Amino acid sequence: MPRRQRLFVPGLPVHIIQRGNNRGQVFFGPKDAQKYLDWLGEAAAQHRLAVHAYVLMTNHIHLLATPESAHSLPRAMRDVNWHYSRYVNDTQSRTGSLWEGRYRASVIEAEDYFFACSRYIEMNPVRAGLAASPGAYRWSSYKANAQGAADPVITPHELYTAQGATAAARAEAYSSLFDNVLPETAVGAIRDAINGGWPLGRDTFVALVSRHAGQPLQARKRGRPRS
Repeated sequence: MPRRQRLFVPGLPVHIIQRGNNRGQVFFGPKDAQKYLDWLGEAAAQHRLAVHAYVLMTNHIHLLATPESAHSLPRAMRDVNWHYSRYVNDTQSRTGSLWEGRYRASVIEAEDYFFACSRYIEMNPVRAGLAASPGAYRWSSYKANAQGAADPVITPHELYTAQGATAAARAEAYSSLFDNVLPETAVGAIRDAINGGWPLGRDTFVALVSRHAGQPLQARKRGRPRS
């Protein structure tokens, strides 16, 4: 069976996940994580990919990013994965593929799912039992988005910048989103979409992306997330 075409619609945010080969470990220490972020920042800037949220877990990564062109995401991921795979194979004295095949991508409807997806990404360490709170985990975008910390990887989305007139106001508004638990309907919808490679949004949005792809796309029906 042919692989489903991954969709990259310029100007629309994309949720990306990439796992280690056989779900094996891909980050072995702080230096590794920093190397990955350095290469991610360079590749994103070169290929015009705006990264809004990320988390680096032990054996996988999540990104939320907006490509400027149809080539932005695949070229940025190609570059960072090439650099990082060579680095890990060298430092860990290993050979072969570091990553489990191609990364998965889900185009999302920003109006309904941007903040839900960003929270889902930054809450990953808490759900995995690696941190008591998102702010306690070092390798995510939470400190940039919710606390105003400098992070060269992050480019704020227009929905984020609309949260306040100042950086402090925007960070406070964003951090307040974490006062409530992300509904299970939203968590399930995000997981279904990224695992299936489906667009995530209302029927009109799915129809729009289907026209762009030139093929009908369907996703499991779930309720819209609460804000």
